[in-house]
Amino acid sequence: MKRDVLEVLKKNKNCFISGEQLSNQLGVTRTSIWKYINALKQEGYKIESIPRRGYKLIEEPDTLSKDELLIELDRNRLGDSIYYLQQVDSTNNYVKKLALEGAVEGTIVIGEQQTGGRGRLGRHWVSPPGTSIYMSMLLRPLIHPNEAAKITEITAAAVANAIDNVTGLKAGIKWPNDIILDNKKVCGILTEMNAELNNINYVIVGIGVNVNIDEFSDGISNIATSIKRVLGAEASRKDIVINIVKEFEKLYYDFINTGSLINTVDICKAKSVTLGRTVRIINKNETIIAKAIDITENGELVIKKDDGEIINVISGEVSVRGIDSYV
Repeated sequence: MKRDVLEVLKKNKNCFISGEQLSNQLGVTRTSIWKYINALKQEGYKIESIPRRGYKLIEEPDTLSKDELLIELDRNRLGDSIYYLQQVDSTNNYVKKLALEGAVEGTIVIGEQQTGGRGRLGRHWVSPPGTSIYMSMLLRPLIHPNEAAKITEITAAAVANAIDNVTGLKAGIKWPNDIILDNKKVCGILTEMNAELNNINYVIVGIGVNVNIDEFSDGISNIATSIKRVLGAEASRKDIVINIVKEFEKLYYDFINTGSLINTVDICKAKSVTLGRTVRIINKNETIIAKAIDITENGELVIKKDDGEIINVISGEVSVRGIDSYV
C-alpha cells in the first residue's frame, strides 16, 4: 500500500492531493494514509503537508528501492520482480540462487553494497555502498548457447545509451563489455550462463556502474572513473537504472524476436572506442596484437594483423591502446 500512495503522489507531483482523496482512491483510512506518508518521509521523500490541502511530493531521494523501481517499470516486460538488498556478496550470485529456485525472466537484483563483487576472469570489483549501481538481471532466452555472448553486447549498448540519456555524456564501448568515459572505465559487464549442449537454462547479466564515487584507490585510479568525476556533478542512480532496463528490453527482445543483432551492432559501432585502434587480445593461450577494423552483424570483432591476415574474434580479453595500460 505504501507503494500505491507513492505512485499517486508521483503522478501528482508538485500538486496537493488531499488525505480524503487518497483514502477514497486507495480504499484505506486517512490514518493509514498518514502513516504511509510518514514512512515515506523517513525514507527521504520530501512531502509537504498542509491542513485542508493535503500532501504534495516536493523531492524524491536517489533511491534504488523496490517500490520506486516497480512504479517506474510498471509497463516493462523486464523488472516485474525486483529484489533490493542493502548488502550482498554478489548480485550475480544472488540471482543464480533465485534462478535455481525457478525465478522468472526479468528478475532483477540490486545491492547497495557488494562484499564480493566480481568482474571478468574472477577479478574483484570495488563496490562501496550508496554511490554506484550493482545490479544483475535473470534471462531465460530461447537461443543456442553459442549465441549467449551477444547478450553482453546488447547490455553494453543499453548501458551506454542509458548514460547518454540521463547525463548527456557520450559514453564509449570497449568491445565487448566495458563502458568508457574520458578513456577510463566507468562500467563493467559480467555475463554468466548455465546451459546444456543445445539449451540455455539461464543467463545472468551483471552490471556495475561507477556513478557518484569521488576517489579510487591507487591501484585503479589510472584506469577507472565515475560519472560524477566526468560530469562534475552527481547523477541519479535511479534514472540510470530505469534507462538501462528500458534500453536493454528494446534491444534484447528485438534480438530474441528477429534473430538479428544489427540494431545493437549499429550502436556498438557508433560508440566504439575499439575500432581503428591497436588491440591486444588474449584468448586461451594465444596473444594477438592487431588493429580493430570492424564489428560484424553477429557482433564479432574484426581485426587485421600486421601480416594482413583478417580474423573475426568471438570473445577474449581485449586491451585497447590509449585506454588500457599495456602500451
